[in-house]
Amino acid sequence: MRKLGIAAVLLGMLCMVPSTGSAQVKVYWTTSGMFGPFNIQGLIPSIPKEKARDITIPISMWVIDHPKGLVVFDTGNNAAVSDGGCKSHWAAGNCDFLKPNQKRDDVIDMQLKKLGYSTDKVKAVVTSHAHLDHIGNIKLFPKAIHVIQKKELYQAWWPEKFQREGGVFVMADFDGPARDFNYLELEGDYDLFGDGTVTVLSTPGHTLGHQSLRVKLGGGQTLVLSQDAIWMKENLEGYPAGLNYSVKDYNNSISKLKMIRDLENAEIFFAHDQDQFAAKGGKWYR
Repeated sequence: MRKLGIAAVLLGMLCMVPSTGSAQVKVYWTTSGMFGPFNIQGLIPSIPKEKARDITIPISMWVIDHPKGLVVFDTGNNAAVSDGGCKSHWAAGNCDFLKPNQKRDDVIDMQLKKLGYSTDKVKAVVTSHAHLDHIGNIKLFPKAIHVIQKKELYQAWWPEKFQREGGVFVMADFDGPARDFNYLELEGDYDLFGDGTVTVLSTPGHTLGHQSLRVKLGGGQTLVLSQDAIWMKENLEGYPAGLNYSVKDYNNSISKLKMIRDLENAEIFFAHDQDQFAAKGGKWYR
């Protein structure tokens, strides 16, 4: 009887230990305006003409409410791009091709305000990569911890010569005060809060240090927020994106995210898929 009593106490203690992924996490999918319309072959030239279509795509941003702190995953186009001001901040060619349609209310600070938050309450800003439509507003978060792959930070500040001409790295997004931000410089995957709920996934290929997120909700559902590791469903159908640092790493990263999807029965959310955002964007996941 005594042994049974001890076992019962031990079992009770084990039940009191919180399990991985038990934290109540909320995830909100929003967008920093839209790009387009333009022919999909402008982004994915490998798509054959008979499958081509005109697209108007979201610029995905994510707000993650975790008990240990508020997280923003990507900060979208710079606020200066709003309301027709694109050519004051971006190269004219990118404005003419991408056709950004961003209102000032679409910018991440206003999106947070609509959800009942403020920029100074954000604990961590996770940046998938340093392209103009993903890192544009990190200067709005001087108090946050900025989570980025070390290689990506290097590439942002010192991009290789072959990547400079396209204007996809806009130095004004991350120069000046942003140089002295508190950066958590990663070299691989990272459990953001130490409880398995929000995991940074190293997914290079699109850029040297691209990263995605895996989020485990309290109900057991797993979300994979791919960002530009996977632009849209056509990439999963075998048509690679047209802008990649390394096609080999790009394909390996897609395989990694697909394996997480298959092993954990997860759902992958793409960065720029108009149909998926129309069906699932603009709402909370819990």
